[in-house]
Amino acid sequence: MTAVNVIGAGLAGCEAAWSLARYGINVRLYEMKPQKFTPAHKYGGFAELVCSNSLKAARLESAAGLLKAEMEMLGSLTVPCAKENSVEAGGALAVDREKFSDAVTEKIKNSPYIEVIEEEVTKLPEGTTIIATGPLTSGAMADVIKELCGEGLSFYDAAAPIVTYESLDQDKVFFASRYDRGDADYINCPMNKEEYQAFYRALIGAERVQLKDFETHPFSVYEGCMPIEVLASRGEDTMRFGPMKPVGITDKRTGKRPYAVVQLRRENREATLFNLVGFQTNLKFGEQKRVFSMIPGLENAEFMRFGVMHRNTFINSPVLLNADFSMRERPEIYFAGQMTGVEGYMESAASGIIAGTAAARKILGLEPISLPRDTMLGALSAYISDPFNDGKFQPMGANMGILPDIGVRIKDKKEKYGVYAKRAVDSLRGELDRIGCNNS
Repeated sequence: MTAVNVIGAGLAGCEAAWSLARYGINVRLYEMKPQKFTPAHKYGGFAELVCSNSLKAARLESAAGLLKAEMEMLGSLTVPCAKENSVEAGGALAVDREKFSDAVTEKIKNSPYIEVIEEEVTKLPEGTTIIATGPLTSGAMADVIKELCGEGLSFYDAAAPIVTYESLDQDKVFFASRYDRGDADYINCPMNKEEYQAFYRALIGAERVQLKDFETHPFSVYEGCMPIEVLASRGEDTMRFGPMKPVGITDKRTGKRPYAVVQLRRENREATLFNLVGFQTNLKFGEQKRVFSMIPGLENAEFMRFGVMHRNTFINSPVLLNADFSMRERPEIYFAGQMTGVEGYMESAASGIIAGTAAARKILGLEPISLPRDTMLGALSAYISDPFNDGKFQPMGANMGILPDIGVRIKDKKEKYGVYAKRAVDSLRGELDRIGCNNS
C-alpha cells in the first residue's frame, strides 16, 4: 500500500499521522525542523506549543472540554499526552511544553507505520497528502498552497468579537437594515450621547495586547481593518462617522435616529452567533468583555470569540473543502490545522484527526464517519465547509454557540452546557457504534 504524505509535524500533522497509523496505513511525515525553524518556533520536538501552554478548560460541560472528550473518542494522540504531562492550572488542562512535545514526538517516532522525513517540502508530493503546515508556512510551501487554492488563500490582521444571540437583551436591540433597504439582517444597538461618550472614554483607556515580533503590528493594517480603539483615538466622533454611524437607522423604541449605533451581523447559518461589525480590536480579552459590555443590549453578552489582531494565513475553506477536510476539486488532498480556519491548539489537532481518519477509511474502502452536527467536531467541520460562510469566512474556535440549539431554555449556563455535552457524546458514540469503529 502506498504511503500517505503528511506535511508538518505540529498538532494537526501529528494527529493526522497517528490516525492513519492506527488504521495500519504507512505514513511519510515531513517536518522541516530542526533543519529550518519559523520565526515562532524554537523547540526541536513535534507538536510545539508556540504561545500559551494551556489547552483551555478540562470540564466536559465546556466547549474546550467537550472537544477534547470527542477527540479521545476518536483515538487522539495529543489529549492523552497532555494529560500525562499536565501542570496545575485550576480548571484548565495546561502542560509542560517540552515534556508534552517530547511525549508526542516519542509516540510518533516509535510507530512502525510512520516514517519521519526531516526536510522542507517545496513541491506537492504524489498521492494522498495531508497539508498541515500551519499559519507560518514556509515560502516554498506557501507557493504550492497558493497554486492549489488560487484566490482561496487569505490573510487577516483583524477579527471582531462574536456573541451569542440568546445572550442579547432583546428589549434594547432591534433588527433593521440601514435606510430599511433589503431584509432587516442587522441587529442594532442604539446609543444616546451620554452612553456613547462613556463608551468612548472606556475604549481609549483600555489596555491593549503587546504583539510578538512575528505578528503584524496593528498600525500596519489597512484602513478598512483599523482596530476600533485606534480609530477612536483619532477623535471622539470618529467612530460615529465609521462603524458606529447612525445615518439611516431609526431607533424602534423612540422613532428617532440614535446618537450612535453598533451593528451586529449574523455569523452562521443558524443565526445563533453575531459579530460586532467594524469592531476588530487589539484589546486584551478581559478589557473587551468590560468595555464592549457597555454597549446597550450587550450588558450580559456571552462572547464566543474575542477580537484578535495578528497575522494569520488560512484558506477559504467554505469554497475549497469538504466536511472531512478534503479538497472538493482534489479529493486526494486534505488540509488540517489552523490554516483551515479552526482556531486554537486543540481545534487544530482535532482537524488532523478528522482528516487522517477520513483519508484512512477512504483508502481502506470503509464507510466514512459522519460526524453528527450536534457534536463539537461535527459543528466545527460543518462551519469550515459551509458555503454560506463564503465571502465572510474568519477562523473559529470551539464554542457552544456553533452547536444546534437544544430547543429548551435553561438559564443556568453550567446546566445548559452539560445538556449540550451529553447530547454530543451520545451522538458521537452512536455514530461510532453504527459503523463499528472501535477506538479503544
